[in-house]
Amino acid sequence: MTDSLLAPALTDTSGTPRAEYPRPQFDRSHSWQPLNGVWDFARDAEHTSDGPALEEWTESIVVPFAWETEVSGVEALWLDRAWYRRFFEVSRSLDGDRTVLHFGAVHHSCTVWIDGTNVGAHTGGYVPFEFDITDALTPGDAHEVLVRVDSPVDKRSIAHGKQRSVPRDDYDGCSFTPTSGIWQSVWLEGRPATYLAGLDLRATDGLDGIDLRGALSGMGTASATLTVLLDDVEVLTGVGPAELQAGLTLDISSPRLWSPQDPHLYRVTVIVESENGEDRVAGTTGLRRFETLGPELYLNGTRISMRGVLDQGYWPRTGLTAPDDDAFVRDLEIAKQAGFNLVRKHLKMEDPRFHYHADRLGMLVWAEPASTGRYSAEAAAAFADQIEPMVRRDGNHPSIIIWGLYNEEWGLDWALPDDPAKQETVRDAFQQIKRLDPSRPAVDNSGWTHLDTDLVDWHVYDEKPAGWADKVRDLVTDSAPSFPVAIAVDRIVDKKLMVEGDVPSDVPFVNSEFGGGYTSVERGWNLHWQTQELRRHDSIAGYVWTELNDIEHETAGIVDFERHLRDHGGRPPADANAETVTVFDVTPLEPGRDLVAPDGVARLGVAVSHHGSSAVDVHVAVAWGPVFSEAPTGMAENAGTVRVDPFRLSGTVTLEVPLPADASSSRLHVTLSTNGELIGRGSVDVVRD
Repeated sequence: MTDSLLAPALTDTSGTPRAEYPRPQFDRSHSWQPLNGVWDFARDAEHTSDGPALEEWTESIVVPFAWETEVSGVEALWLDRAWYRRFFEVSRSLDGDRTVLHFGAVHHSCTVWIDGTNVGAHTGGYVPFEFDITDALTPGDAHEVLVRVDSPVDKRSIAHGKQRSVPRDDYDGCSFTPTSGIWQSVWLEGRPATYLAGLDLRATDGLDGIDLRGALSGMGTASATLTVLLDDVEVLTGVGPAELQAGLTLDISSPRLWSPQDPHLYRVTVIVESENGEDRVAGTTGLRRFETLGPELYLNGTRISMRGVLDQGYWPRTGLTAPDDDAFVRDLEIAKQAGFNLVRKHLKMEDPRFHYHADRLGMLVWAEPASTGRYSAEAAAAFADQIEPMVRRDGNHPSIIIWGLYNEEWGLDWALPDDPAKQETVRDAFQQIKRLDPSRPAVDNSGWTHLDTDLVDWHVYDEKPAGWADKVRDLVTDSAPSFPVAIAVDRIVDKKLMVEGDVPSDVPFVNSEFGGGYTSVERGWNLHWQTQELRRHDSIAGYVWTELNDIEHETAGIVDFERHLRDHGGRPPADANAETVTVFDVTPLEPGRDLVAPDGVARLGVAVSHHGSSAVDVHVAVAWGPVFSEAPTGMAENAGTVRVDPFRLSGTVTLEVPLPADASSSRLHVTLSTNGELIGRGSVDVVRD
């Protein structure tokens, strides 16, 4: 990870950006045609109703990149309306007698014309939509698509996540350049008049099969029949539309479960045969069950801890749009190499290709929709309008284990405890997502002021490990905790963890945002010490570190904006996020100066936290190296052995280790091993004064 992990925006030899098939979970790629590439572009600050005149098409834009971005070729800031135009021919390779135009996402609202005919409009900047354009296509080979896009500068009443708004959101300090216009792929598909309109795949309760539900649409659905293939083997034939809608079960005799260690996927293909022809759609899923049992998290019946990282899905020069498909893979690999087992995709319905790669690479995902800025009936409806499309589009992904909803009362005016209408809005959203998908835990309002939730999560930050340790201890020990939150630069208020009553003891208690430090070395120092403080408390079921990568002015990443690894002061992130970690009885002072030993002897205790599936006997060894060194230079010495039960902090091993002769400072490296295998390590920088 020492070289840049940002690839060029153009991904194939033909020069078509983002040329991969856009929606692998509803795969009709045998009959598709990409429309990404160079389109005509016209700004329309005056809001003309009829579109630009011919002489006004003076610019071009690269789709699918927002018009603010460098790669788009436009780089227009605070433009609230623009027009797109492209001429195209319908490929003869498209199957079926209907031609459908698809948009992955357009921010924020758009109207579409084909050959001068209005074929439809859409509002909502993060969800996919489509238009059947068959009847609008005029005779001949050449056709025109015209798109008008409105992207309000004032975004406070619409779903926009971390996009900056003018007037500004209350959380403007952590907002970024807006994303306007077409920002996900555009493509054509061919299909028959009778076609598969939905495909839901879930593991059976016994993890020995796949429950399949779907729906047909079109003219000849009543007489249609279906064939179902599992991994290209025919398993059901002669299925009727009513059976499909009611639900089918695909039994698997020797099931192979999906997990981060073995992310096995099953491919399900549905073939629809009707008087209008044949439609074929495929999707994938995995056999896995994620659940909360009391205050604990379980995957496939095995207890796990959530060791996550916040990922806001921004890239330099391309904004919210990944520069290419490999960029998703690289970000997931960075997270895995840093020891994380979960990515929280923050306030963004991420491109379906990300979730596809998370499925196949074995990364757990916390998914959530974009936030609004201020509360109103209009804003609440705009937020809720994302929930059903999110579950419908992404629900088949085994990697997604948690649905998030509101975040830190954004779009609720920081007033959830005092306003019954806002409380009803949050409860309605929670109940809606639970009706749509009862198989996954959901979080009502991430951070604080919970009402109805499957996880009690909290966002707490501190720039120093000592202050962080005090805050964590108070949260763990107080039955009804509150804590100070900076809701503006000049305004700090106390926020309760629960709107009413005590923290429930039968719900997992998790941190979902934390971090500290202004420099890269300080960030690495805090990751080491603050994460071990969470591991000190067995009642904490998981955490989410802020964040994966730097974004514009925000420099809190494991890697920088270009995805170069940052300097963590010789403490690799993977050590802090390992299954087995050191927990020192030390209150560190500052980077390079964790512990003072005036007499030249480092005296401290070390315990072990192990989040594996079985108990281990851990051998503890110590060795010296220079301050900020990643590995020791001195000989290792045995310090003792301790028995460690899963998810229970071990007893303390007492260390009394003299500093190297004549050394004014040195780093004490502590390694953990079992049966000769290194399973964890930590370090303490020791100074004489």
